[in-house]
Amino acid sequence: MDLDERNRAGQRVSGRTLIINFVLFLVKLFAGFIGQSSAMIADAFHTLSDVLSTIAVMIGLKISSKPQDDTHPYGHEKLESVTAKVLAVILFATAIFVGYGAIEKIALRNLPTPGLIAIYAAILSILAKEWMYRYTLKCARRIESSAMLADAWHHRSDALSSICALIGIFGARVGILVLDPLASLVIGIVIAKVAVDIYLRSINEVVDHAADKEVIEKIRNDILNVEGVLGIDDLKSRIHVNRLYVDVEITVKNNIKVVEAHKIAEEVHLKVECDPKVKHCMVHVNPSK
Repeated sequence: MDLDERNRAGQRVSGRTLIINFVLFLVKLFAGFIGQSSAMIADAFHTLSDVLSTIAVMIGLKISSKPQDDTHPYGHEKLESVTAKVLAVILFATAIFVGYGAIEKIALRNLPTPGLIAIYAAILSILAKEWMYRYTLKCARRIESSAMLADAWHHRSDALSSICALIGIFGARVGILVLDPLASLVIGIVIAKVAVDIYLRSINEVVDHAADKEVIEKIRNDILNVEGVLGIDDLKSRIHVNRLYVDVEITVKNNIKVVEAHKIAEEVHLKVECDPKVKHCMVHVNPSK
């Protein structure tokens, strides 16, 4: 999948979820205030963070789809990882806001009984957000986008927070009033956990983290199966957003011509780059001792 096609697919999915999220935010905020539910208001602001994060994803996909140029000879894909980090910060800020509000309500004993409308809004949110999670995750895996994957899990965390809100609202309505702000606090903790996971994953994509051992072993076996390769002196890999860069030093016979050595190196190069996850493979040839 080329960069333009990848961008179009991501923009299409993100645009649809953006509209649904904004409508959900308004519905949940209205239900939270009318129904006097702190859990539903917290859930509404979680959905608002979804709106902001989806906008960030769309911007990230657009920028990362730009081809390489003189100032960015390796392309712009890493800007998508930067976007994922921005999403994580937005999520964590949302978690602090939600958690603080919940603790304040519990401390002040401000515990009104939530209205029935809050329950209906929670059920609607659970169904809508679970659908958005599955829809976005499918696209994220197809185009291998870390930013969209982060956005998908943002949708899933919102669905889980809506379940938590539903439990809290229902519990408060049957007489355990503290369950509503407690549900809001749990929502904040869930959001914070997701934020930290996304942030750590995006860091791995920008600090030249190596590929998984299984991936490296497959590349090693592919190289050793190329005729003329006697061994591998060094093999390095680094994650480049959703792709890999591979640097390898191979050993060949010390008495062959330069043209033959170049041909072997070219075969290794092509063999490794047959894997769609590999963006580029650099091959260095060493003579045998």
